Amino acid sequence: MDFIAGAIGGGLSTAVGYPLDTVKVRIQTERRYNGIWHCIQETYRTEKVWGFYKGVSASVLTVSVISSVSFGTYKNFLCTICKLRYGAADAKPSKPDVSLAGGAAGAVRVVLMTPSEVAKVRMQTQRNPHPSVASPQPVSKPKYRGSLHCLKVIAKEEGFGGLYKGCSALLCRDCSSSAIYFLTYSALCDWLTPAGKNKPGFLVVLLSGGFAGVLAWGLATPMDVIKSRMQTDESDQHKYKGLVHCARESVRKEGAKVLFKGLGLNCIRAFPVNMVVFVTYEAVLRFTDRY
Repeated sequence: MDFIAGAIGGGLSTAVGYPLDTVKVRIQTERRYNGIWHCIQETYRTEKVWGFYKGVSASVLTVSVISSVSFGTYKNFLCTICKLRYGAADAKPSKPDVSLAGGAAGAVRVVLMTPSEVAKVRMQTQRNPHPSVASPQPVSKPKYRGSLHCLKVIAKEEGFGGLYKGCSALLCRDCSSSAIYFLTYSALCDWLTPAGKNKPGFLVVLLSGGFAGVLAWGLATPMDVIKSRMQTDESDQHKYKGLVHCARESVRKEGAKVLFKGLGLNCIRAFPVNMVVFVTYEAVLRFTDRY
């Protein structure tokens, strides 16, 4: 049931946070924007509302699957750890147990999500002027017509490895942030739940999920910037040779502050998105337990 609850929570959270995710990716990968508001204005001016939702269909589907795997892996890994250490799967885990299970969930998630992340980032950074603002001259057709077409083109032009660009940065980002994410959520739920209650109330779930997301994304932002830049590096560009080279070149050209591009946006987006994830997850589990 954890897999189903995670899938529903992940799908709903993507719909909530996708526009801000597009703005975040553009700020991280392009130097033409002066800030968040400038990026929002320019995106709307040239591409209208649809510009904020490029690649959303594939993202909702893949995030649902990935969230399902993430929550399912976390719960099952945690139960296995408790069974091995304490002799019972439902024993109360320690903080290191929760962190280890969270890190494992992040590692498994990376294997599944890297190709969809590459397609999402390429779609989000692709320019498709809206007809009302296009120049009188004919506008060339976009390279990628959709998320699936994007994956097909990448595989054809860049090979299988192209689908896993930025995988190293994504692995560093998700293993650490997922460990912090689940640990923070678990610790806040324990702290805010009154003594004698078996489960946290929905307000506690909302607050714990929101703050867990903010902390995890705040610490994950530097690797998120590197990941996005590596994934926009197409076959004809070859700007970056790998994670370390990308980080070094980005810092050399734009200073250390480049690693924190989109930090504020990540944190703003993380709170409502992860509130939705956890409250949906808990609601589905409690509904099935009852009926």
